Amino acid sequence: MTYLEECARAIRELHGCKCAHVRTVPVSEVFRGREIWRGDVEVFDLTGHAKARRAYAWGYPSDKPGDGWEITTVLEIPPVDSPQTAVKIAIAAHARRRGSS
Repeated sequence: MTYLEECARAIRELHGCKCAHVRTVPVSEVFRGREIWRGDVEVFDLTGHAKARRAYAWGYPSDKPGDGWEITTVLEIPPVDSPQTAVKIAIAAHARRRGSS
């Protein structure tokens, strides 16, 4: 399965809707003058989701051999309105989870 297929599968499984890839957007997130994330965000149009018309996805190879990709998906629901805000929200959510562990 290709990377884009993995992203689409994650969206379908997590959000229960169909999706179509629209484009790839390079994103760089800087915090306190330091780049903390850089990568490509895949933009998907959604069909059949009750609240969102678009989703964003990105990933990295799994640490486990043969496990494909670790995919992050974020729906375009306010305050998320772009690939950049999707990355910011995901980073903040990850930091909150780490802080509460």
